[in-house]
Parts: sequence; C-alpha cells; structure tokens
Amino acid sequence: MRQNIITGFDPQRGVMISTLSYEYPRGYVVPPHAHGSHQLIYAVGGVMDVSAGDSVWLIPPHFALWVPARTVHSIKMPEAVSMRTLYMRRGPGSVLSPSCTVLHVSPLLRELIVEAVRLKKLRMRDRLHCALRDLLVSQLRAASPMPTSVTLPKDPRALPIAAKVIENPAARLSLAVLCGSAGASVRTIQRIFRREVGIDFEFWRRQVRLMKAVELLVSGLSVKETSAALGYRQSTAFVAMFRGVLGTTPGAWVHALHRLNGASALPSSLPLARLADPVSMRPVAYMSDRRP
Repeated sequence: MRQNIITGFDPQRGVMISTLSYEYPRGYVVPPHAHGSHQLIYAVGGVMDVSAGDSVWLIPPHFALWVPARTVHSIKMPEAVSMRTLYMRRGPGSVLSPSCTVLHVSPLLRELIVEAVRLKKLRMRDRLHCALRDLLVSQLRAASPMPTSVTLPKDPRALPIAAKVIENPAARLSLAVLCGSAGASVRTIQRIFRREVGIDFEFWRRQVRLMKAVELLVSGLSVKETSAALGYRQSTAFVAMFRGVLGTTPGAWVHALHRLNGASALPSSLPLARLADPVSMRPVAYMSDRRP
C-alpha cells in the first residue's frame, strides 16, 4: 500500500520543531498517514486511540505517543480531543525510539509542550528556542514508557473479537460466547492468537484490561475504583492481575510514577488555535485563545 506522507507540518529551513494545535469532535477518525518528521502526539483533553501496523495504543491526557518519521498511523477519537502535536526535525540524535512508544507526560513536560505550541515554531537561531528544544528533548528521553499497547490479530475471524474486548474491557463474556458471535471455534481463535499475537487469548485480554487500568490509575482513580470500573468484584483479583503482568501492585506502581515525575497532573485548559486539519490541510476555525 502506498504511504500517504504528509509534509506540510514538517519543520522547514531554520526550524527545529514545528507544532499543531487542533480540536477534534467525538467520533472523528484521522485516516492512515505518515509524516516526514518525527512526531509527538499529545492530548491535553480527551482520549485517543492510535493504530500503527498491528498495534493499538490508548492515549489519555497524561500520556503522549512518540511516532518515528514515516510511520503510518491512524487516530480515532472516542470522545472530543484537544490535540497538541510536535513535529521534530530528523537528524543525528533526534530519534528517541525507533518504534512507537507511549511516554508519561510529567507536569514539566506538559508545560514545555504547551509553550512550544504557543510559540508555533522553534527556530535554530533563537537562543530561547534552542534552550526550550534541548529541555524538551531531555525530558522526553527521561519520560517513563507506559504499558498501554496491545497487538491485534490480523485474521478476520479473530479481529472482531479483539475489537469487542478493547471496546469494553470490563465485559465478562467467555471466549466461547465471543467465538459464537464471530462464527469460529474456541480452538481456532486460540490458535490464531498464539500464532499472530504470540500469547493465548486470556493473557491478551488481561493486557487489554491492564492498558485500561493504567489509564484510569494515572487519571486519579483509586485502586478500588479502577478495579470496579474493570468489572472486578474484588480488588484483590485486580491487584493479582496487575502484579502478574507488571510485577508490582497498582498502588506501588502509581507511587513510583509520582515519585519519579514529581507531582500530579495539571488542569487541561490550554490555548486553542486557528489551524489546518492535519491530513486534509483544510483550514478550520476554533474558539478564541484562552490561557490556563
């Protein structure tokens, strides 16, 4: 398939980082595309569902997704999203990771992203812009990777089952029930998951629930609230699942994350802008600028 490379937002001559601020309505889908520059996708409000290859990431406001240059990806908006994106010039030392990576956004990193977007472009000949760029990159390199991705099967019999689980991780439908709706046997679906994903279905479903749990915990929900939101009758069962995958309890994981990154999240009200749609390049007008 021919790649849809979008270059209109890439840093031009004399620019290190260009930016985009855009407001998406609920249900909006950005079709598969790629950029000529490295990209940091961040939402100050709303949750994004980003897909690339056979992987899908759930990106809440406390996280950002690093997308290397020329990586084809698509974005779905389950709810309204306030997106703030950085496009970073390719070059020696500019690659934070050779593959898509979810990063935790600390309060400092959030404010650096906000300031870069306010400036619109970070220019090479501006000392303040260079300092901001250096601090941004150092914070990105220090950011904690987040376990919020799952691999999707490609087989058309297994993919609808995977999509149904991701849509509602709290549902307690058995694999037999899910297979019945897909017209495939349990043995067939298990074989597909082991071949295409590398793990059996139930372990994969635990990863989906873990992905949702991380989103809820980082947003401020307690372990008990997160457990209930994921359909667990007892918090102990949720804690055991979390420990079995990440090797630590959810409470200890959140405490370590806060200790590493400093403080809790800040309010998400940020300036809005008049910019173009990232894919169609059509100009779109939005609300007047507001300061946090």
